[in-house]
Amino acid sequence: MKFRAHETFFIRKGWLSKGMKYVKQTDGMVFIDRENNPMDTLGIGSNMVKSLRYWLLATGLTEENTSGKRIQTFTPLGKLVYESDRYMEESGTLLLLHYKLSSNEENATSWYFFFNEFNLFEFTQEDFLTSIKNYIRMNSTGEKASGTDRTLSDDFSCIINTYFSKKGSEAFSPENNISCPFTELGLLTILDSKRGIYRKSIPQSSLFNPFIILAVIADRALGSAEIKLNDLLTSGKNIGRTFNLDTITMLEILREAEKTGEVKIIRTAGLDVIRRAHPELTFLDYAKKFYESLNGSTK
Repeated sequence: MKFRAHETFFIRKGWLSKGMKYVKQTDGMVFIDRENNPMDTLGIGSNMVKSLRYWLLATGLTEENTSGKRIQTFTPLGKLVYESDRYMEESGTLLLLHYKLSSNEENATSWYFFFNEFNLFEFTQEDFLTSIKNYIRMNSTGEKASGTDRTLSDDFSCIINTYFSKKGSEAFSPENNISCPFTELGLLTILDSKRGIYRKSIPQSSLFNPFIILAVIADRALGSAEIKLNDLLTSGKNIGRTFNLDTITMLEILREAEKTGEVKIIRTAGLDVIRRAHPELTFLDYAKKFYESLNGSTK
């Protein structure tokens, strides 16, 4: 379990693109280069440098050696994003990175908990803190895993700033228009700003390119050809939990995915499953198909 590794900084627009640019240009040395100060190279402060390094890892764009020099290299997904949408202009790219972040139980524990274990759709900070403390007590194995009130509160604030856009709210100031690109996904709204009551939002089905949904399904299916609809909706790290879907929205999205020929919804003979046409295809295969579809072709 890991908490507050973001140094209290949420992902700013342009950060991930800039980080990837300099990982590429410096052969992964940007964060450990002794000759070229990372703060000068990246144009941000020392704590922000640490935060950016963490976010590249937490979103699955880069990885580091576990021993020796901690040189950053692109993951297969990172290489694909860098080549296909390095400025992250596509909502599908953000959805892929959100999936990687929200399923990163080890290194982004609060994000994993918020989407996969935290069952309240309407909540306050206190609701979140009470629930995650119980989760930690039940799942900690004794290592340095337990978050303090301060670190968990900072994680909650960072989650809110990751997904909630202040535009249109009383707190929004045009002079301070610094937001996270993930706010574009519409996964979080505020019900009562004075009382601090938030709500997980169900996004519009039109947000989802079918290949994004197929990528997540493939990643969780582990090669299985059939998956229960209820598992898609309620199992941790699957499309329902990851994207705050209800049954109606999920079925709308799956019907669009059916048009690709990659899945078929079966709701006869007592079955409520989807059947995958190509269970051998992986998360990365469908991520590639997503980018190919933007150019009007899929292989």
